[in-house]
Amino acid sequence: MIHPTRRAALLFAAVLPLPWLALSARASLWPYAFHPAILFFACLAADAVLARPLRRIAVQVETPDAACIGESIEAAITVSQAPGPSTVLEAALDLSGDTESSLALNPFLIRARELVRITPRRRGMLHLDCLWLRWMGPLGLVARTRRFPLTQKVPVLPDILPVRGDALALYFRDALHGTRVQRETGGGAEFESLREYLPGLDSRFIDWKRSARHRKVLVREFRVERNHPVVLAFDTGHLMREPVEGVPRLDRGIAAGLLLARVALDAGDLVGCFGFDSRVRHFLPPAHGMHAFRRLQQASAAMAYTADETNFTLGIAELQTRLKRRTLIVLFTDFIDTITAELLLENVRRISARHLLMFVTLRDNLLPTVFESLPATDTDAARAVLAGDFLRERGIVLERLERLGIHCIDVPAAQLTTALLNRYLHIKQRGLI
Repeated sequence: MIHPTRRAALLFAAVLPLPWLALSARASLWPYAFHPAILFFACLAADAVLARPLRRIAVQVETPDAACIGESIEAAITVSQAPGPSTVLEAALDLSGDTESSLALNPFLIRARELVRITPRRRGMLHLDCLWLRWMGPLGLVARTRRFPLTQKVPVLPDILPVRGDALALYFRDALHGTRVQRETGGGAEFESLREYLPGLDSRFIDWKRSARHRKVLVREFRVERNHPVVLAFDTGHLMREPVEGVPRLDRGIAAGLLLARVALDAGDLVGCFGFDSRVRHFLPPAHGMHAFRRLQQASAAMAYTADETNFTLGIAELQTRLKRRTLIVLFTDFIDTITAELLLENVRRISARHLLMFVTLRDNLLPTVFESLPATDTDAARAVLAGDFLRERGIVLERLERLGIHCIDVPAAQLTTALLNRYLHIKQRGLI
């Protein structure tokens, strides 16, 4: 696309009155009155021809494999076979996706290669749709614009660094494995070895047959079992889009779930993920090894925010058909009251008969603040009563879940990761899976 520049418009405005001034001064000058305008259009045409590149322009954009929320990434833009060696191009990037990304400078100037800093604000897929290039002719009268479609996609992963400090400190204090790989003996249900009895050891684990054979008292030692499947199930419905302290519930759940996955993989378990709302969105079967953590990160970036109502009957039934072994299911979800939680209760009752379920919700500080504040008007009193009703019904639902043998975690956002790791370690140490 070719269009005149501001310089061309100003020059044309300056040339336009010249024929009328010449004719008003002397009528015999009419053969030469329009020569300036003809000269201007000739220069405009020549500049348009010179602005057209003699060779094809090629554009290459290089992006990193992944990005984290709030961390800037650099996209390298290379332009080859430019219209001229000294031509300065003006470029602009079109971005889309759920990531709400921003560029430090857009549009920007580029000669042959330029590094563009992009900062994503939300989790999801960052799409680089197209690159616009604009340059002017040597006379500066004509500008040419071209659009180059792009196909780059960058997954924006949750940033787990802010929650790693205290949680990992707690994990390494009560860890199943220390900084070196070692076997955790003295607990669990898997037989490890025999050792001679010493005062303080549990006499219930004395192996009397082998003690009689070796003519000394021997006790059995056990170790914590490994290779247990763990599935992180994320409700991606409309309730999980609600922000808690400025961050959506889904993002907070994914960040805590990824850290739990890292700990579980270090402990030798298998970890997978499952996402659902009105239908099943994602499923990764449980796998072991640190390569599985990378797959979990990629899958979490693809979990989009939806406005659909969550279908617990379909989602939980589908998950149950895909699990062949007893599994620890960590369900990140939310509910409003006892009425909306009826289907949830009915379905988790069925799946908890075969699998171990951990029910994780985030406690919003808004309802306790409204309930505990001193009302100044009738409206404030009505709000306090409604907040109290919601808190009471929320407590009823959580109590019914705990009676079913489900491990419930309902904590503020700042305590989610620590509570999640604590409960996982408690389940592992007691051998509940």
